[in-house]
Amino acid sequence: MWIGCVQLSEVRNYRTLSWRPAPRLNVVSGPNAQGKTNLLEALGLIITGRSFRTSRLAEIPCWGTEATALAGDLVRGETQRTVRRTLNRLEDGTWQNTGEAAPEWARAIAFGWQDLEIVNGGPVARRNFIDGFAGRLYPNHIATLLRFRQILARRNRLLQQRAHDAAQSAKLQPWNEQLATVGMELLGRRRKAVAALQTELARVYAALSGARTKVEIRYRTALGEATEPAALLAALEHRQREEMRRGLTLVGPHRDDLAIELDGVDARAFGSRGQQRLVALALRLAEVLPVTEAAGTAPVLLLDDALSELDATVRGHVLREVQSAEQVFLTTPDTPAVEGAAIFHVSGGSVTAI
Repeated sequence: MWIGCVQLSEVRNYRTLSWRPAPRLNVVSGPNAQGKTNLLEALGLIITGRSFRTSRLAEIPCWGTEATALAGDLVRGETQRTVRRTLNRLEDGTWQNTGEAAPEWARAIAFGWQDLEIVNGGPVARRNFIDGFAGRLYPNHIATLLRFRQILARRNRLLQQRAHDAAQSAKLQPWNEQLATVGMELLGRRRKAVAALQTELARVYAALSGARTKVEIRYRTALGEATEPAALLAALEHRQREEMRRGLTLVGPHRDDLAIELDGVDARAFGSRGQQRLVALALRLAEVLPVTEAAGTAPVLLLDDALSELDATVRGHVLREVQSAEQVFLTTPDTPAVEGAAIFHVSGGSVTAI
């Protein structure tokens, strides 16, 4: 798929914009703080209904405005669907996101500076990454994740009462059973997502780096290779006394992590910053093939400053890799020479074709 004509009104530093990108590689260049990342954020918001930069809607409209509007033509073969979204300030000062949903085949994958956290940050960044990827592969995954979080929150509230009697154990039992059932469903999809990512990750990292470094991603859980809810239920019951003392659920998918290794060593601890950034980019690009197979059409790639901190040779490898994708938006402060790319310059909230 690709996104055609884009219309923005009062979005970040874009007071108004009508823009028609190319259906393949779009290089968006210009100095910092002129609106390159804002443009990619708007494209992602049109396709997915949310920002890849922030969860706070109030940050997206232009300062002082009461409403903002975005629209884009999503194209797949002979099918075209115009998606419109608006953000409106309510009387209580909060913002509301309204508009029609994008078609189920519409997907976008975004890469930005925050993705370095996947490699060198804490476990929550890696769990968020794999859940986002799994959500693009399996339609029910995000709903399962939200259900799990609801059950976890209610179970934790019971644990925080710090009671240690039989009555408290009886109250916990139904929540234990629900957590075990939904948790293993969540864990199973995460494992499948990691397996889908691994083969493509090895190929993409080799193509980007030009080296024979072996990169691996593995799912890490205290439950080992267990696949049945009974295993998680047993683990919960085993640690229940400690959980009551601490007021916290200590075992389950919310405590899991991903191991990311280069030649068998932890990329977080031993990878250089350049290697870590390249691994983060490779992880995002490795999503493309599995997402394409799941959705039946290629996702739009939103790559914000993806060439930063990479040497000239690796930059060339990255450009060759993204040229094989469908529609790509690549921001950069410079203007690299890329055969066949549409080049646009951003300045002060305006976009000009070069």
